[in-house]
Formats: sequence, C-alpha cells, structure tokens
Amino acid sequence: MKTIDYIKTWLEENLSAKRYHHSLGAAEAAQTLAKLFNQDEEKAYLAGLVHDCAKNFDDSELLNVINEEIKTGFDKTELKNPKTFHAIVGAYLVQKEFEIDDPEIISAVRNHTIGKTNMTIFDKIIFLADKIEPNTRDKIYTKKIWKLIEKNKGLIGLNLALLKCFCETIKKLVTKKYYICSNTIDVYNELQQQVGELLEEDS
Repeated sequence: MKTIDYIKTWLEENLSAKRYHHSLGAAEAAQTLAKLFNQDEEKAYLAGLVHDCAKNFDDSELLNVINEEIKTGFDKTELKNPKTFHAIVGAYLVQKEFEIDDPEIISAVRNHTIGKTNMTIFDKIIFLADKIEPNTRDKIYTKKIWKLIEKNKGLIGLNLALLKCFCETIKKLVTKKYYICSNTIDVYNELQQQVGELLEEDS
C-alpha cells in the first residue's frame, strides 16, 4: 500500500479543495465511529480518507473507466444516475492507484453511496461518516444523527442513524427527480424493518 502522505498528496491534487476537506472530515468521523463500534480505527480512517477519490472526475471519464476497465461487479441500474459512478470507480482506483487490497476498505468505498443489504458494521460506519463528517456537512443535520447514535446504544443506534440518512437521501432524490437505485430502496426497507418503529418523526 502507498503511504498516507502519498495518498493525501494525490487526493489534494485530484480533488477540489472542498472535496479534499470533506475527505479529511470523513476520515476523522470514521475513526470516531470505529472506536464506538469496536472496529479498526486506522483502517476506518483510511477508508474515510479515500472514499471519494474518484469524485471529481468527469462523468464521461468515470463511465468510460466503468465500461472499458471495470466491466463487471455493478448493476446496470447504477448507471442511470451519474451520482453513483464515483463509488464504482473509487473501489477500483483505491486498488490501482493506492495499492490497497483490504477487502473491507474496498467494500466500504464501493458501497458508500447507495449502500447494500446486509452491510457489515465497517461498511455502515464509512457510509455514515461520509454523511456526518464535521468539515462540510450541515451542523444541525449531523447533530441529529449523532444524537440517534448516543441515545440508542450499540447497533440499534447505528442502524437508526443509517435509516435517518437513507430517509433524507431518498427525499432529496425524489425532490430532484433523480433515478433511485433498487439497492437504495432495498437497504431502506431492511433498516425500516429492523428499527423503523424506533425512529421518531422529529429525530
């Protein structure tokens, strides 16, 4: 694996200033969540750092990499919304550019946008870290998510926080009339069945 200094330099050169700042925040949030949920903190920091490594490439460039280099491992419906392209390419890029071969990191990067059913705890904390990092995300929103984690101990709190994030994501997609991947709906339904009755309307 390339060094953290190499990775940070590459990210700084290939992401916008705001996106790089977001990535640093996601790394910090991931590390904090990893400590709360007994996951590898160093690995979580790295996954949070690199999760958006492909975010600032043009959609056409991302789609070309997907079709010409990656070719497999994605559902065609994911290609209906360009907002999902960077996760597919990101999982490929962390291996190719950063020489990261850890399957947990690769999976977390791959699934940080639309998620998947039966996500691991590590997948979940990286997904969540992306949404609640302290550097660029709305403070009022992130405070609500942290409150769910703190009020409801253990995996219940983690799943409630995820459900809240999926609720907000789906609302935004509908408002903007974007295509919603079936995986996103499947994850929402899974979480709703697990903890939906515990999620208060004003939370």
